[in-house]
Amino acid sequence: MQKSSSTEYLYGLNPAFECLRAGRRKVHEAFINELTANSARLKTLRRLLDERDIRVNLTDKGRLHQLSASTEHQNVVMKVDRYPYVTHTECLAAERVLLLDNVEDPHNVGAILRSAEVFGFHHILLPTKGVPEVYPSVAKVSAGSVEFLNIARDCNSVTYVQKALDAGYCVAALDAKGSVQLEEFAKDTHNPLLVVIGGEDKGVGQFILNHATATLAIPQSGKINSLNASVAASITLYALRPA
Repeated sequence: MQKSSSTEYLYGLNPAFECLRAGRRKVHEAFINELTANSARLKTLRRLLDERDIRVNLTDKGRLHQLSASTEHQNVVMKVDRYPYVTHTECLAAERVLLLDNVEDPHNVGAILRSAEVFGFHHILLPTKGVPEVYPSVAKVSAGSVEFLNIARDCNSVTYVQKALDAGYCVAALDAKGSVQLEEFAKDTHNPLLVVIGGEDKGVGQFILNHATATLAIPQSGKINSLNASVAASITLYALRPA
């Protein structure tokens, strides 16, 4: 079996800046479009890279496309260590934890992680199957917020929930047919709290819905019967953010 690489190519301006600011990953070298290297933000980025003695390669847009496998690199790609996951044990020591279940779209994962960082859910559980890893594409959509999150990816969703319940967590799963309205649930303090967000197609798994402390519904007045997963997550995380 071929051993996976210990490095990857992070791309996008915000991911690059936040990776450097967080300092959790080693940055091996950077690649910047030679035609835009003197733009204001890239000049700032180059200064930060120089301060850290990180080699900067001026190159063309085609090379950036090739390295990032994307056209959304915003003229910068950095070769970095792979994402530094933590263990679920570390996450399940926090008062607010988020679990993504069956969220298959990398764009939704990145958008949810961005909201999680903004609203104070800094400990995240990703199942080993059914949810994308923290790929560079996910980091890009998250605007680099993944660099400031503690993300575990070492169990399946059911195991995470079982461990959380055993540890005394209130487990709140978002579901369109939930029995408790989100705003009613948010009126009380629930510590520690594990929030479970499901995907748009499959939603939260039935075992988790059956064993959750509460299933939460977001009230809706429109004619469309569901919200985008990342939008629903943002509403929920805002409502349940730590005081």
